[in-house]
Amino acid sequence: MELVNLSGMRRAGRSAAATLANAARILRPGLATAAIDRLVRTDTKRRGGRPSQLGYHGFPASVCVSRNHVVCHGIPKDSEILEDGDIVNIDVTTELDGWNGDCSATFFVGRPSPEATHVVDVARRCRDVGIAAVQPGATIGDIAAVIMELAASEGCSIVEEYGGHGIGRKMHQPPSVMYVGERGDGMVLRPGMAITIEPMINLGSSTVRVLDDGWTVVTADGQLSAQFEHTVVVTEEGAVVTTRGPVSAGGTAGRRSGRRRR
Repeated sequence: MELVNLSGMRRAGRSAAATLANAARILRPGLATAAIDRLVRTDTKRRGGRPSQLGYHGFPASVCVSRNHVVCHGIPKDSEILEDGDIVNIDVTTELDGWNGDCSATFFVGRPSPEATHVVDVARRCRDVGIAAVQPGATIGDIAAVIMELAASEGCSIVEEYGGHGIGRKMHQPPSVMYVGERGDGMVLRPGMAITIEPMINLGSSTVRVLDDGWTVVTADGQLSAQFEHTVVVTEEGAVVTTRGPVSAGGTAGRRSGRRRR
């Protein structure tokens, strides 16, 4: 696994976080998800970056937009319209000066149901406890264990087929960072490594399926799924989050966007 340049990763991460924040600001009932893709393309270019997802293994968009029961890899469309009560995950990855920053957050559109509020809150907290477990000498299994314990205590499940990944010069690289495991298992983390912490949390069963487009992953039972993501660099002192921003740092703006205007 490559060791990264922290300053380069920070620049890319801050750019991705700023684009994510701008995408969050346009969310409203009646918005086509393709409008989010158009904003991400324009905003990323304006910041001197490139949307890392665009064309990745043929992915047709610059951002993943995953709504309600879509777990990940949702393709934005002009025909998909946000509705009051939706939750929507926006996943932005920016390549800037040869380094990548990858972040996502789940937002409320209009007024969320209690179930939506719960799964979004648990997903955010799962990401945060995972980040807290990142330190030199820790293992990927250590990260998985704390996330599993929190999700189970809140009556939610964790998607087992998809998880985080190494990141740096490439958007996706080893190791796989899965969120089902035991303490002490998996790769040992050392300074200079960069990974994403992005557990996908389901309100119901952990079982998922892929739609016919070959990309969109949905919950098998149709229940809600939520996700939050940060890019994290391991240092001697612990975890440095490179994608910290006004939205991706816990979803505060997601709650703000969920308030009704009066």
